Amino acid sequence: METACYASSIGNVEIQSVNDEIVDLHFCEAQPTTACKSPVLKKCLSQLDEYFAGKRKDFDLPLKQSGTPFQQKVWDALQTIPYGKTVCYADIARKIGNPKAVRAVGAACGKNHLWLVVPCHRVIGANGSLTGYAGGIERKEWLLAHESKK
Repeated sequence: METACYASSIGNVEIQSVNDEIVDLHFCEAQPTTACKSPVLKKCLSQLDEYFAGKRKDFDLPLKQSGTPFQQKVWDALQTIPYGKTVCYADIARKIGNPKAVRAVGAACGKNHLWLVVPCHRVIGANGSLTGYAGGIERKEWLLAHESKK
């Protein structure tokens, strides 16, 4: 496993890779990485720079998350949500062909270890409310506001 730490606008983010695939992003207290040897981590750091500068709308990285087949379907569906748009959990449940699985979709979003590049922050409550987010509601709100700037 290789790691890098990125200083984002919403806090330091540790990025982990295994076998040239990004496997985890999480907030950390570590100091930002100044030198990085891993090509996939360098690519991720560059794409994060572009995203936070408002120049990147989609990530193009090799990703790998361990999860159930249901979770994988949810995470795949999350990647189809356009930049700057939001959907509700029921929309994702319908998209994966399981319209009654709204709570399970929420649980799968909560298990998403790639929370920014697999954009679970774009999923909101049916009434438009900002619901749970592993990074905290204030970060979800910031990301949605950042993406709403055209």
